[in-house]
Amino acid sequence: MADYYDLLGVSRDADSDTLKSAYRRLARQYHPDINKDPGAEDRFKEIGRAYEVLGDPQTRARYDQFGEAGLGGAGMPDMGDMGGFADLFETFFSGFGGQGSGSGRAQRKGPQQGDDLRYDLTIEFKQAVFGQEREIKIPHLEVCDTCGGGGAKPGSGPTTCSTCGGAGQVRRATRTPFGSFTQVAECPACGGTGQVIANPCNSCGGQGVKQVRKKLRINIPAGVDTGTRLRVSGEGNAGLRGGPSGDLYVFLKVKSHSKLKRDGLTIHTEVNVSYLQAILGDTIEVDTVDGPATLEIPIGTQPNTVLTLENKGIPKLGNPVARGNQCIVVNVSLPKRFSEEERMLLEKLATHHSARGVQNHHHKSGLFSRLFGQNE
Repeated sequence: MADYYDLLGVSRDADSDTLKSAYRRLARQYHPDINKDPGAEDRFKEIGRAYEVLGDPQTRARYDQFGEAGLGGAGMPDMGDMGGFADLFETFFSGFGGQGSGSGRAQRKGPQQGDDLRYDLTIEFKQAVFGQEREIKIPHLEVCDTCGGGGAKPGSGPTTCSTCGGAGQVRRATRTPFGSFTQVAECPACGGTGQVIANPCNSCGGQGVKQVRKKLRINIPAGVDTGTRLRVSGEGNAGLRGGPSGDLYVFLKVKSHSKLKRDGLTIHTEVNVSYLQAILGDTIEVDTVDGPATLEIPIGTQPNTVLTLENKGIPKLGNPVARGNQCIVVNVSLPKRFSEEERMLLEKLATHHSARGVQNHHHKSGLFSRLFGQNE
């Protein structure tokens, strides 16, 4: 027999999903109910044997190491069909082989819900603050409009699988060190549905669903932040065999702002004022998410003082009426050069402070030293 990997047309490092997909595709192609070419049935059996071995991690490991010789040699029981101890315990306790409460025939696969999808969306800082309606395009699976999700060409339909007789499962004898047992497994030909499609739909290839790109308008609420997840119900992949669609989850990432920094519901920023504005007080204009706003600089404001603009922060998610504050750090700038007139005025001010008994060490240290030292 040919190499099992070559029979399935996969690489030796193929994962379980790739193996299963390859097997199902080939099983449909060579199924005796569909393919009447000479040798198709033999090919179908070879493909089934290849997947039976490679689909089980234990038998696959033995096959990779020893080839077919590792699947059942002299002096040891044939473990190739054992299916692992997990299957063995299912044999004892799940009613397989006609024992227990089950009948040995599991239900056919019914409707299956579609997969959920993820979409990553980057938005601007202000869009996160106030919210926005955005249009996005997503690729997802929708029910085929040609066959209505049945997978067969219009005018035809699925037929009963000849491999399992419509049961959706097949029995196999398992030889173990404890004796022989009968197991029930999903039918490899029909995937457990009990039916095969002899005339697949040309639009969807018999899948019943096809991939399309769809435009969606989503509402981004006010107050979202990086990591916020929005759920759009029913916009994931379409379900199979009439099952419901999955959901779409939009994960948000918010761009940073050049001047405004967010911390929860609070916005932080900085402003620069002159030493005269800090000493005498002033009214200045600052940036906020709502646009320019007026900020009062109190008389005698010290460097690194934090001033607050109430209700200029981030709206609370789910309650946009409640907003945080904007906190503003005041940086006081000292000039490096003075005109002669400025110097005289400041000297006069220093003398006035000295006359009032204000301890200032007259230019030796502190503010006056920084003000006058560079002009001396």
